[in-house]
Amino acid sequence: MSPALASLHDPAEILKELIAIPSVNPMGRELSGAEYYEGRMTRWLSDFLQAHRLPVEVQEVVPGRCNVLTRLDSPGATRTVLFDVHQDTVPVDGMTIAPFTPTEAGGRISGRGACDVKGGMASMLATLLRLRRQPAPGRPNLVLSLTCDEESTSLGINHLTAGWQSDGPRYSLLPVAPDVAVIAEPTLLDIVVAHRGAVRWRIRTAGRACHSSRPTDGVNAIYRMARVLLAMEEFAAWLPSSRPAHPLCGPATLSVGLISGGSSVNVVPDGCGIDIDRRLLPGEDPLAARQEIIDWLAPRFDFELFHDQPWCNSPGLNDNNNQSLARELLQHVEAATGPHRCIGVPFGTHASRVAAAGVPAVVFGPGDIAQAHTKDEWIEVAQLHQATEILCRLINGSANPA
Repeated sequence: MSPALASLHDPAEILKELIAIPSVNPMGRELSGAEYYEGRMTRWLSDFLQAHRLPVEVQEVVPGRCNVLTRLDSPGATRTVLFDVHQDTVPVDGMTIAPFTPTEAGGRISGRGACDVKGGMASMLATLLRLRRQPAPGRPNLVLSLTCDEESTSLGINHLTAGWQSDGPRYSLLPVAPDVAVIAEPTLLDIVVAHRGAVRWRIRTAGRACHSSRPTDGVNAIYRMARVLLAMEEFAAWLPSSRPAHPLCGPATLSVGLISGGSSVNVVPDGCGIDIDRRLLPGEDPLAARQEIIDWLAPRFDFELFHDQPWCNSPGLNDNNNQSLARELLQHVEAATGPHRCIGVPFGTHASRVAAAGVPAVVFGPGDIAQAHTKDEWIEVAQLHQATEILCRLINGSANPA
């Protein structure tokens, strides 16, 4: 046992340890190095849980990227609650603070992942340790999943939820679906009951390369894509008013976020690609939303468009099956901190994947989403402690759920 790890219980001190361990998701870029992927974080989490004499299950999702699970059982429990939090962070490009040197000042802790979502992870770990030290009869079993690859393609949560299906991978610490789930993300201690989803894919145009001194000998794929971009701008302007907005999450939207093409300034490009981000209303089918754009574009051009398969295919979170859990959690939030709300948000989370597997799920955690992914990311220390208290209250009060 590591004495240093075994002595860690305070969520603020746990968070500092987590920030100091890089777990950057390259987000599809060809990058390598010690700061990338979740390997070091997975090892630290395994050592930490073992130091506190908790069971550990590590399953490799893809080579070098793993989910970590632990479990705290309660004798006679009739419910199982899942806490889920992701291990990865976004890249550190453009940060104005040392990303992996946690700094505490003015009631805040700064560093990459402080808000999204290592603060939530620290609170969930601290909750687990407190509950282990203070056993109580009648409360539910608690499983904590620490999943990989949330920031890009959701490999980790897809692997976990597939384990609840008849033909999926099996997790010994969570062999069947839990009864309810709380997903950690920065919500300012409000409870997210609905959020939008996303489908993302690449559209490509093809051309014919030639020397740029004789451009008419070729076909410029970038020029073709310029016409597609104008059409996409038109579609993006039409989309929000084309269907009713969700009362909590707002309208459907579309954005073109990345363009690439060509090989050299003196070569007429034979290829160009754009990456599409279509944000989905709760209840919208991701593939149907993609097909709508394919069908809308097809008759507008005298050349072929190529649509790659989606690399992100995440439904929205609907608020039609999580109201009981939300009310139960809200009463504990308000008992600990005063008035809060059940809300909808425009960004996506693991909650929609869990809900799609038939498990009522809400999103909750310390921190403000406005600080996520920022150049000087930080979180308030007070919210770390408040979130820990609320999560403990939820588990201790769930013997007789509302």
